[in-house]
Amino acid sequence: MMLQYDGSNEYQELLLEFKEYLLVEKGLSTNTIESYTMDLKKFFLYLKVNQMSVLSLNWQQGMEVLAYEQKRLSKKSLKRYATTLRQFYRFLWIKKYIQENPFENLELPKVPRTIPTYLTWEEVIRFFEVFDQKNPFELRDRAIFELMYACGLRVSEVVNLKLKDIDFWNSEICVMGKGGQQRIVPLGEKTHQTLKLYFDEARNRITKKTSEFVFLGKKGNRLDRRSVWRSITKYAKRAGLEKKISPHTLRHSFATHLIQNQADIRVVQELLGHKDITATQIYTHITKTSLRNLHKQFHPRG
Repeated sequence: MMLQYDGSNEYQELLLEFKEYLLVEKGLSTNTIESYTMDLKKFFLYLKVNQMSVLSLNWQQGMEVLAYEQKRLSKKSLKRYATTLRQFYRFLWIKKYIQENPFENLELPKVPRTIPTYLTWEEVIRFFEVFDQKNPFELRDRAIFELMYACGLRVSEVVNLKLKDIDFWNSEICVMGKGGQQRIVPLGEKTHQTLKLYFDEARNRITKKTSEFVFLGKKGNRLDRRSVWRSITKYAKRAGLEKKISPHTLRHSFATHLIQNQADIRVVQELLGHKDITATQIYTHITKTSLRNLHKQFHPRG
């Protein structure tokens, strides 16, 4: 049975308090909080249909909830859902809404780490050759993708970049990452030039409206993430790239190329804004795989 959220929520006040807890005490991003919210609305509806209560849920009932979702969700989605429930019930226990936490000892499903798609250096060159720099919108888009590749930015970080975050004098930007964590990332000469060109020749041609955000649409609003996703697909096709790429592909390429050129993994971790070094270590696996493939292709005994 496919459950559909009907808009009603008897736990609305509890949900609002939990969201405030995630924002203020845990420092989570708006996107993460929204994901938790969607999971909990689905969870509340399941409890309503099955006549269970949030505040009196026991361990067995909790396992029934996860067993139901296990049939419907991928391992990655199930892990996120289980994480949501574990966080939510820890919040209830901390705030003394419950005396026992049914998910206290819950082990999260193991999700195999996949090697992300990245561009080779030759593909990066091809990609950045296709922009018409006389077109203000394409110059804007090039500046966006230059920043994402040169600085390893997430799409949310680039669309939320503000004028005050750019330091042209020192050629660096201040990035607001996940959980409100700030990091300083150098621009690099070419990206510095492209970004300056965008301000000098494109931004005022796109819109006359003023805004604190760097990248704007023609109505003067902050550019949204969906626009960036659509754009990269268009330019990748124009460049003849066969790989299915997304804005995050440029971030993966940034990290991979640094590791391939012997950058210290701790430095890469800092530039990416990873809290945990294990998230950065995936790029060492990429380079090892690349080396094995090159050896197999070109060595006489490969």
